[in-house]
Amino acid sequence: MAFGDGVVGARFEAYVEALGAALGHADRRAPLENYVTGLLLPIERKSVEPMAARVEPRRTSAAHQSLLHLVGVSPWRDEAVLEAVRERVLPVLGEAGGTEAWIVDDTSFPKKGNHSVGVARQYCGQLGKQDNCQVTVSLSLACEEGSLPVAWRLYLPRRRSDDGGLRKRARIPAGIGFCTKPEIALQQIEDAVVRDLPRGVVLADAGYGNDSAFRRELPALGLVYAVGIQGSTTVWAPGTAPLPPAAWSGRGRPPTRLRRDDGHAPVSVEDLALRLPQASWQEVTWREGARDPLRSRFARVRVRPAHRDENRSAPWPEEWLLMEWPEGEKEPSKYWLSTLPADTALKEMVRIAKLRWRIEPDYRELKQEVGLGHYEGRGWRGFHHHATLCIAAYGFLVRERLLFPPRERKRALSSSRLPFPTVTDPEAPPIRTQRHVPTSIATLRVTIAVRLANTMPRCPCCQQTAPEQRRS
Repeated sequence: MAFGDGVVGARFEAYVEALGAALGHADRRAPLENYVTGLLLPIERKSVEPMAARVEPRRTSAAHQSLLHLVGVSPWRDEAVLEAVRERVLPVLGEAGGTEAWIVDDTSFPKKGNHSVGVARQYCGQLGKQDNCQVTVSLSLACEEGSLPVAWRLYLPRRRSDDGGLRKRARIPAGIGFCTKPEIALQQIEDAVVRDLPRGVVLADAGYGNDSAFRRELPALGLVYAVGIQGSTTVWAPGTAPLPPAAWSGRGRPPTRLRRDDGHAPVSVEDLALRLPQASWQEVTWREGARDPLRSRFARVRVRPAHRDENRSAPWPEEWLLMEWPEGEKEPSKYWLSTLPADTALKEMVRIAKLRWRIEPDYRELKQEVGLGHYEGRGWRGFHHHATLCIAAYGFLVRERLLFPPRERKRALSSSRLPFPTVTDPEAPPIRTQRHVPTSIATLRVTIAVRLANTMPRCPCCQQTAPEQRRS
């Protein structure tokens, strides 16, 4: 299928051609193009059958089988396609702002029944409660200007991982066993380090930052982090540290472990924050929001983590403890531990820690614009193939957005700040004036979908036969 005339069309065709080369078999390239095209079209439900009906209306049954085989059966490697996406998107991201952060997070997909791979009753962030859902862990490379998921894996609850019958029905590979979410994230980070992806500060919420093993492995990989922690996490306050090993009495083996006593113990980060003098808290503005600049009160101190240090012979190295206490709140709301350099300015530290916001537009646009959660298959391979192709389609949108000049990319996202379209005929103004951000992912997807529709024998929205001039 030809995308159409123009520079954007040429870029799309070259992009899809590169993805097709990563599949390893020429027969998979046409279904790949149809699948990515279907993900970009304005289809309410982007599962295989509706997409086949839109991209190949004259041979829907054959196209349906072709797409179903591509996503659910064909043994192409997800990593090979993701690598092709990275090769074409990350250089543009680097020119736009460089890789400032590696963002670790997870997202969920509500799911009825319990036959789909990984479905279990667990916390579903989309619903804000415990419910049947699938949960995935991702790693994204990001800067203020944009971000791109570079790794994606389904989380298997232990009960689902250990059930042989469920594993067989879902065709889960033998090498995939139970891993906690921080363990999955570490595997993704280690792989990114091996592949020598552009380095950034590792960012994660308290679900990962509270795991001391997760934090401990990051410096060992040569990475800096700024991760969220809970208020109950214990640290040694500034100027304090665990006691050295007890003096040797000359009998038995010399003591090597650090000590604590009743008058010399660590404190929770919440207690430490509440004890700080008012002068320690400073108002910081870290970026422009949709309506107003985002600002809050922050404080930071140098601390040592206290997790199981009584089993160590030396204290943990000093780190930054960053705390946020919004004006008017009764207590601090957020805490981070960070290994950023000791001379890092407070405003820069806050900006980097808050850069994790970039993952939320990723998840929202992957779900709403590209149909990430619309796959209806039940197997491990199909779930990950669909996610990979969604990331591929999203990667093209991110790349197109980053090709706009910086001034256009930085336009305010609030509709209240957007100008109304120019009225060319005062006697016939538009019935409903529409305002939009031309460089947003949502607008770019619509623009590209219109160009795609102009090459199809039928409109993907109304299914009306297209005029000859549009098909030519």
